[in-house]
Amino acid sequence: MTALVTSGNNPAPANASNLAICAQKLTRKFGDFTAVDQASMTVERGEVFGFLGPNGSGKTTMIKMLTGILPITSGDATVAGIDVRKDPEGVRQRIGYMSQRFSLYDDLTVAENLRFYGRIYGLRGTTLDEKIQQTIERNALQPYLDRLAARLSGGWKQRLALGCSMLHDPSIMFLDEPTAGIDPVARRKLWDLLFDLSGHGITFFVTTHYMDEAERCSHLAYIYYGQIIADGTPDQLRDLPEASPAGTRRFEIDAPQVTSALRTARELPYLKSATIFGRSIHALVEENVTQQDIDRDLRARGVQPQEIRPLTATLEDVFVELTYKKQAKEASRA
Repeated sequence: MTALVTSGNNPAPANASNLAICAQKLTRKFGDFTAVDQASMTVERGEVFGFLGPNGSGKTTMIKMLTGILPITSGDATVAGIDVRKDPEGVRQRIGYMSQRFSLYDDLTVAENLRFYGRIYGLRGTTLDEKIQQTIERNALQPYLDRLAARLSGGWKQRLALGCSMLHDPSIMFLDEPTAGIDPVARRKLWDLLFDLSGHGITFFVTTHYMDEAERCSHLAYIYYGQIIADGTPDQLRDLPEASPAGTRRFEIDAPQVTSALRTARELPYLKSATIFGRSIHALVEENVTQQDIDRDLRARGVQPQEIRPLTATLEDVFVELTYKKQAKEASRA
């Protein structure tokens, strides 16, 4: 898909038969407040689709509309080939949903949670036993079967929640910030599991605030207070003109005592913006500025750069610049 910087009103693609999700101008209002405003997107089958945006921008509301939990004020959506407005129950039978918070029963063991949710999905007898065993093996839950869910670590709670939400073999999974609050090792293991499942044809719609997770997704959309303002692959988004504003270029600056070096860098007259990434500075400067100019001017101010090199925009740079552009437009209207 071509990357977009719009309000999300793109037309439906021609290969609709390959789509797991197709939303057209979805809107959700709560009284006079518009939580989602004419949002359009498509997700192909088997994709890991990342949905990003600031807190309160409408990510969870969008998921709840697509899953049939919240009525759609206007617009249309199909999920797994089913019209969400006409048959929300049919949609829910074909999807899995994992919420932001651990939503299973703390006072039940891992095995009891699996059996309970399997029965909720209508599984019985040998079918239920087989699905539970498949989930145990796939999610590596065997050592924890007799442990209360309340005593699991954050990462294992999420594995259990994911397993319970997939017992009925959904073709599409909605995950609302599944790795919030868990450690980096557990995050990576959970994502490895998602990619393994995606390889078997399951579609994942994932909200996240982590840029390293966004980089892993095959397709991304960015929602800013109800409106989708970017949509495309990570490479397409990094190539957007908005990611590197006209008349500017980016550099990465390695320097000792990076925090004090950042303060000094911000004194440079041609610097547009700068922030710390790890142990280096990502700087946006005027396009006629060279590495030699930056090196000379920092050294004149007491900073000894170790290396200065051209830099391609990161996804975080993209979303920051898109947000600034959107804020500037809104301010000009005020």
